Amino acid sequence: MPRLYLIRHGKPAATWGGHDDDPGLDETGQAQAEAARDFLLALPANERPSRVVSSPLARCRETAEPTAKALGVEAEVDPSVGEIPTPANLAATDRGAWLKAAFQGAWGDIQGDLDYDAWRRDVAAALIARGDTAVFSHFVAINAVVSCLTGDDQVVGFRPDHTSITVLETDGKTLTLVEKGREASTSVL
Repeated sequence: MPRLYLIRHGKPAATWGGHDDDPGLDETGQAQAEAARDFLLALPANERPSRVVSSPLARCRETAEPTAKALGVEAEVDPSVGEIPTPANLAATDRGAWLKAAFQGAWGDIQGDLDYDAWRRDVAAALIARGDTAVFSHFVAINAVVSCLTGDDQVVGFRPDHTSITVLETDGKTLTLVEKGREASTSVL
């Protein structure tokens, strides 16, 4: 079955609630993006991705860039693998507290103006047709996919580190978890 690589973005130059709502990568994050590229290109030819997809946010696009360039492809920007949507009436300064509360419970318990349980299923469904692809995404979106595939309703089932690579397989109809990526030793928030 074709492989799909779900990669968390590299270390950003700023965190949520700071002066930049869409930070790019810092120097460590740039080195992490290059290391992810090197890992993907070192895979056997039949397992190596041939396409690159990225969340619209700068930290993901910048993490995807070295891989796309090495493969000689354009990275496709896809909002369906983007960051968890913030409730419309929530101030940007309150996002950190909202995420902390969300991380403590189940998908169906998240407070906001969306059905976040449906959102997580939509993220996973968006990947089914993406075999042979490196997908650069976010901590929560990766947890959304893994939670669907493992049947775990908790928002945080594991803590993917920056440029952690979770391996999936797809036959175009189903998605299977092969291996979770490297976990972070510290919390996100």
